[in-house]
Amino acid sequence: MLRPKKMCRVSVTGSKRTMEPVIEAVHALDILHVTEYDGSWDGFEPGDPVEGADEASDQLVTVRSLESILNVGEEDAGSMQLVADETLEEDLEEVRSEVTELDDHRNELRDELRAVEDEINAMEPFVTLGIDLDLLRDYDTLSVTVGEGDAAEVRSALADSALDTFEVFAEDGVLAVFARSGADDLQDVLVGTTFSALEVPEGDGDPSEYSEELNHRKQKLESKLETAESDLENLRLDYSSFLLAVEEKLSIKVQKAEAPLAFATTENAFIAEGWIPNKDYEYFEREVGNAVETAIDIEKLEVAEYDDQGHVHSKEKIESENGESNETEETSPTIEDEKGSEEAAADGGTVTMSDKAPPVIQDNPGGARPFESLVEVVSRPKYGEFDPTVFFLLSFPAFYGFMIGDIGYGLLYFFAGYAIYNKVDSDVLKSLGGVAMWAGGFTILFGFLYGEIFGLLIVSDVIWPILGFKSAPIHKGLKPQYGEYAIAWLTISVLAGVIHLSIGWALDFVQNLSHSLWDALTESGSWLLMMFGLWAWVFSGANGAAPNFLYTTQEGIFAGNPFPFGFAGLPAMNLFTLPIVNAPFSAWLVVFFVGFGLLALADPIELVEFLNVFVNVLSYTRLAAVLLAKAGMAFVVNLLFFGVYVDSEGGWHFGVSGMPTIPEGAESVMYHGHEVVNIMFPGLMHSGIAAVVGGLLILVLGHALVLILGVTSAGLQAVRLEYVEFFGKFYEGGGRPYNPFGYERTYTTEE
Repeated sequence: MLRPKKMCRVSVTGSKRTMEPVIEAVHALDILHVTEYDGSWDGFEPGDPVEGADEASDQLVTVRSLESILNVGEEDAGSMQLVADETLEEDLEEVRSEVTELDDHRNELRDELRAVEDEINAMEPFVTLGIDLDLLRDYDTLSVTVGEGDAAEVRSALADSALDTFEVFAEDGVLAVFARSGADDLQDVLVGTTFSALEVPEGDGDPSEYSEELNHRKQKLESKLETAESDLENLRLDYSSFLLAVEEKLSIKVQKAEAPLAFATTENAFIAEGWIPNKDYEYFEREVGNAVETAIDIEKLEVAEYDDQGHVHSKEKIESENGESNETEETSPTIEDEKGSEEAAADGGTVTMSDKAPPVIQDNPGGARPFESLVEVVSRPKYGEFDPTVFFLLSFPAFYGFMIGDIGYGLLYFFAGYAIYNKVDSDVLKSLGGVAMWAGGFTILFGFLYGEIFGLLIVSDVIWPILGFKSAPIHKGLKPQYGEYAIAWLTISVLAGVIHLSIGWALDFVQNLSHSLWDALTESGSWLLMMFGLWAWVFSGANGAAPNFLYTTQEGIFAGNPFPFGFAGLPAMNLFTLPIVNAPFSAWLVVFFVGFGLLALADPIELVEFLNVFVNVLSYTRLAAVLLAKAGMAFVVNLLFFGVYVDSEGGWHFGVSGMPTIPEGAESVMYHGHEVVNIMFPGLMHSGIAAVVGGLLILVLGHALVLILGVTSAGLQAVRLEYVEFFGKFYEGGGRPYNPFGYERTYTTEE
């Protein structure tokens, strides 16, 4: 569970006449992650594709082109169907001919329509000008130019020029300039003015009539184009299932045909190599052997466990066919070049196609699998390192639920996640839906412990008394009578940080044990000792420098710990007094400096980061900060709508069932068993119809905002603690995905 599935490297060797049956058998099993041969073995070459691979590839390109033209998607699939090899080429050609012919016609209409639209746009200024087109060209003694510009500025420029005869016609910024001059002389005059020349379109007569003709042509083309689009849509409905099925069949065919490219082959034999889950080896050997009529050799080369650097450090002892043990060395020799191959064979080691680490299959229980997608946001775990998915499951929902802690919000998160998980097809979105369900569940759990539904203490005031308690067992700490909880959550957040980081460094310690105990002590144990030493000193008072709520049991608002555990801090364990600063030196600091020394022996450069043991733990106080911020927002929304009154013991109560009225001159009034001494805010709910309407809007929008910010703040802060603080202690990632040779049929059937 904390490691990926154990993989074994296998090879399949046989004569070339058995290669195609082997490919068929292995493809049907869909469990072998094929290792690609790199050409490094003397006398072996990568294989050639099976006959018909090029033809199948060309057909596959055609099918995908047709799917693109028709905009075919997964949602267009019908029932699974059998695609016959005998008629595939003929049927595909018929569909291709029909679709491409109609698509070509549609493209021609689009091009023609685009040209007409360009003509209409070009004609618009001349329609505005209102001068017949034939009057704007073909003069012997006049120069004419039409454009858009400033009529006054153009007239002024012409008046100041040497041209003695000219006329300017203007309409809504469109100008026609006539002048008795050469065309170049007229252009020279207009160069310095606000004027942009337009080309006079072909045609005669009124431009409005010509524009109407163009618009009529446009309507006819749009009608034809709409018909062509409708015909293509009908083809999509008719052929989408067929195209999806053919694409799948051809994809499988091409996959099988190109498989020999990854094999090592000679003139008469081939070797295929790859990784499968170790538990599936006997099944793989039996099924492939039974499927191939002639003899082939299936061999388990190694069962590998890799350390966090991707190197083999242990393997099972594999018995060869002659009964001799194939016991491997600490590291497995692999083929890197011809010389390396000869040395490996001479040593009796395992000669393989590649020295890459095995692909990674994460091995997590069903409830944890939605969190695999969040882990892969960083990177897939390497084969030899711990998979943090289960730890993500155990901590992230708890952090999230602690910060939001409300039954109402939790139910909304849960049902939103349930809808996403069951309604969408994307694996990533399904995973996010599963994460939302877990986060919603823990939010409900903490909401029950806090006794809150949408910020109201209904559960605390009603359900918990029925269970025999005065109120909810814990509180968020916003109300004065529960103010000590706000301070207590800071302590809890610090303790959560110490525990969470301890797990991270402990996992790193175990991983470093694969190198040596000394590496584990210096590289991981050093950080654990520094963290425990420093924070034990803090919880003992830190010579009076630490806040007293961390190590006292004082009672009263904002004074200390509200939990009746009797914890009064750790003992100071002072050893002696430092002479210069005149301060006691605690035994806890000895533990810290032992860790500091071990870290110096491992890597002195890392000493610059020694304060991480303090800063990283403090980073977890964001849990308490977000808890109070979100609770405060919900509290304010409810206060505005329901109002709040204060009893004689300092308790605050929302006016959900009404708001008491203190008679004039009276100091208090009894209301629902409480002596009410102050109306903090009467609430919009109790202030007339208009106030109720406005208050309902505030109530709904306010809680919706808290709900959304719960994702963007609580969710992001919890994820940050996982990625930055926790993962950084032991996790590197970079594993290869498991991509078995096979195909999961969706649109076709073989029978």
